[in-house]
Amino acid sequence: MTDDLVEIFEEQRARLRTIALRMLGSAHDADDAVQETWLRLGRADRSDVENLPGWLTTVLARICLDQLRARRSRREDPAGVQLPEPLVTPLPGSTGASDPEAQALLADAVGRALLAVLDTLGPPERIAFVLHDAFGVPFDEIAPIVGRSPAAAAQLASRARRRLRAGGAATDSVPHAADAQRAAAADPAQQRRVVEAFQAAAREGDLARLLAVLDPDVVLRADAGPPAAREVRGARAVAARVSTFAPMAPHGRPALVDGLPGIVVVPGGEAVVAVLAFTVHGGRIAAISVHTNPDLLRHLDPAAFVGQRRSMENSRTCVRRMLLPDGSRNDVSMP
Repeated sequence: MTDDLVEIFEEQRARLRTIALRMLGSAHDADDAVQETWLRLGRADRSDVENLPGWLTTVLARICLDQLRARRSRREDPAGVQLPEPLVTPLPGSTGASDPEAQALLADAVGRALLAVLDTLGPPERIAFVLHDAFGVPFDEIAPIVGRSPAAAAQLASRARRRLRAGGAATDSVPHAADAQRAAAADPAQQRRVVEAFQAAAREGDLARLLAVLDPDVVLRADAGPPAAREVRGARAVAARVSTFAPMAPHGRPALVDGLPGIVVVPGGEAVVAVLAFTVHGGRIAAISVHTNPDLLRHLDPAAFVGQRRSMENSRTCVRRMLLPDGSRNDVSMP
């Protein structure tokens, strides 16, 4: 591969990754798609390619379309529970409305909610909408990617646009999607107080205080454990599940998760092993997402949350064991 091609690809890399992230909603999957685009560039006959950036966009979009279709056909999760990859950052100096960093994170949270809503669209709709509305790709270039005519590709994008305006036809399988904008507009200080009350009640195993801070219809979703057990509904059922988190509660640290108050769990300051995201309505917790997938958490620097960094090898298993639906605490290893 010539130096010119390498230079052009590197110039396009950030744009390609942004497109892939919008299409796939996962940084890991986006990076894989960009890498596959690079490999195909090296293998392809480029003699008739006049617009290399456009060619790269087309190849990337087809890779993303294949990934989205594979997700739909695979559906390893029969319960349909899928958690969007969380954006986790340390708390800024202030989480008030006047803090520019907090405002940027809240805006990003809304953007990530859009990604969750996009998951309700079919793969061709999502590709057509993202390419045209977000990146200005004309429909005559989108058409061959999705295997439709330009007019049909325009209809796909229009249909996606209508669904998004209507709230994305959000279903229970898409946590936080319909609520993120309302939650982002709420008072962050009040949300933080609710999350702190939750953590204190979980730490002390106080069932009455847990029930007081949970909405009666609260939903807890986790990305680990048997598929049928990844979703728990109702205050009492969620409180019982939360009681299995009690050994880890002292290791919880405040953070912004998708721009909103949340908790990261850092046992012994060694590694982030869990991230809890909350949706707060009316002064109570309406939804909890528990992320323990190490592929999504390994990039988080524990020093950013506890001010220290140590070896992380043994700490990941404790939360995964803790999240087992049988509620057993016997396997929880404490640092």
